[in-house]
Amino acid sequence: MSVLESEGMLPFIGEEVDVGYHKARVVVLPVPYEATTTYRQGCKHGPAALLAASDQLEYYDVELGREVCFEIGIHTHAPIADTRVVSVSEAQMFASTRDTIERLVRDGKFAITLGGEHSITAGVVAGYRRAYGDELFTVVQIDAHGDLRDEYEGSKYNHACIMHRVLDMDLPSLPVGIRSASAEEVALMHDRGIPVFWDSEIADDPHWIERAIAAIATEKVFLTVDLDGLDPSLVSGVGTPQPGGLGWHQVTKFLRRLCRERTVIGADVMELCPIPNSVVSEFTAAKLTYKIMGYLVNKS
Repeated sequence: MSVLESEGMLPFIGEEVDVGYHKARVVVLPVPYEATTTYRQGCKHGPAALLAASDQLEYYDVELGREVCFEIGIHTHAPIADTRVVSVSEAQMFASTRDTIERLVRDGKFAITLGGEHSITAGVVAGYRRAYGDELFTVVQIDAHGDLRDEYEGSKYNHACIMHRVLDMDLPSLPVGIRSASAEEVALMHDRGIPVFWDSEIADDPHWIERAIAAIATEKVFLTVDLDGLDPSLVSGVGTPQPGGLGWHQVTKFLRRLCRERTVIGADVMELCPIPNSVVSEFTAAKLTYKIMGYLVNKS
């Protein structure tokens, strides 16, 4: 039995597709971590649910006209610190995630991290920051929330603080789909000149994708997807849902354009919180993850 199976997880899109670590271009990293959720609990079960749902995906992508998984080379890594069964401190999780991601990047892998709560992204981005040194990249954030609090409920590692940790790393960001933020977060956005693409403005602007891409000042981009950034009719299984959000074709068109016009160096898909007796959220999350892989190999 593999380490992945011992943790109750399946390889992304199926065991027969997994090419092993050394041959893979894309490494899927499950991080079933949950410690600071403030509303609906259960995102520690998100990675396992997404991986199980991915087994139902077709290899062939109708939009792209290709069997992406056989072109790109996928391997699913053993999970980091499964907090369903092991207690791990916030600082330990940050360091473990950072070090694992740095190793993957230095090995030439494109890492797609599956959460778990959004605080995980701090360690992921820190790993890329170490691997890339002084070379800047922009963190593109698809999210319902600003996540710019410096501290929340006594913790700087809270899931509501992830984008403030990105600021601490001196990295530019592009928040997309935001529709919930505190007054202090909005003030910080203005003070730092962060080019926010508010959900309400996106809904009325047919050219928002062009404007969003143009607002990215760096060639390289890291993509973080908090699934509550999508319309809850697509993904209701999240910890802190909000009305509104990006529709399926809005988000896929944006990601396809992003991968075509910038160099996406890594990604994560966070905050999946499975709902009992429903597989809609996890299947949508799995398909979105596969779409990101597809857009990496299809630049047209």
